Amino acid sequence: MSKIEKRWMRAKEVSQYLSIGLSTVWLYASQGRLTAKKLSSRVTVFDIEEVERLLDGQMKSTEKNGSTQP
Repeated sequence: MSKIEKRWMRAKEVSQYLSIGLSTVWLYASQGRLTAKKLSSRVTVFDIEEVERLLDGQMKSTEKNGSTQP
């Protein structure tokens, strides 16, 4: 059997992965920093690759500013 790679994350998973609050995930979506994909009226997912790019961008910006907090 081939391994199936996960491509999508729910908002709660994104918040845990980025160590941010759930409301911040929705703020990022409303600001266009993350693209939400609505699967149904109750299910919204985010592309893992886009989440990782956002994380990379945050880390680079933190390094530029000399801050040690994520």
